[in-house]
Amino acid sequence: MLHRLDDIDRSILYTLSRDARRNSATDIVDHVQVSAQVVRNRIKQLGESSVIKQHHPQIDYERVDGLLTNLFMCATSTNDRKRLTRQPFQITGVVNIREIMTGHTNLQITATGHDTDGISQIARAITDIGVDIEKEDLVRREHVSPYRKFDSDGAQQGSAITDFVSLAGDAELLEITIEEGADIAGKTFEEANANDLLDEDVLVITIERDNVTVTPCGKTTAKAGDAVTLLLRGDTDAEFRTTFGAGVEG
Repeated sequence: MLHRLDDIDRSILYTLSRDARRNSATDIVDHVQVSAQVVRNRIKQLGESSVIKQHHPQIDYERVDGLLTNLFMCATSTNDRKRLTRQPFQITGVVNIREIMTGHTNLQITATGHDTDGISQIARAITDIGVDIEKEDLVRREHVSPYRKFDSDGAQQGSAITDFVSLAGDAELLEITIEEGADIAGKTFEEANANDLLDEDVLVITIERDNVTVTPCGKTTAKAGDAVTLLLRGDTDAEFRTTFGAGVEG
């Protein structure tokens, strides 16, 4: 069941997603401009509605004994996906599993190890439980930003980039939100390619729309508000961001 958010809820979520560790109810009051008791009650309601799930710290594993972080892009059959989704957590070193609703690579597994041999052992263990690894890369760093539309001042922030991961081999994963009036909004990806809106080194992996993850094809129409995950390969021209309406800082 969907939980309908009002402006107070959105502001609370925006402030928490900036840094939940350092934002107490009292700290949030300054941004949300309601009483601390209202903030505490709203956070409790958001938790009970599962809008806010468990809080997990964002750990820089490289600073912990120089651990390596690896991203495995995996494939499972539709029948096996539900059974295998959480099973990799039994493997020492696996720290995150992301299930993709559709598409061939429908499971992303993040793991840490002391060296490449350790990462290879994790890869073998993942394969042994029946998950096929299609591609893997070492993660250089991860950047996370709150969803700017939850912020009352979000329209002035300019960039719609919400998540960014650098991978080894000159590849990057980037999540970007299509803005109103963007060049690609209202066009199919076939039309976008025909009009040279997407560089050949930019691959659209998934679209998140109305809480549903869509694997795009040529006939898929890009819409304003879509959260698009892109794989950037090689030395991609930064001008591609104007395609999504995020190329100019406000």
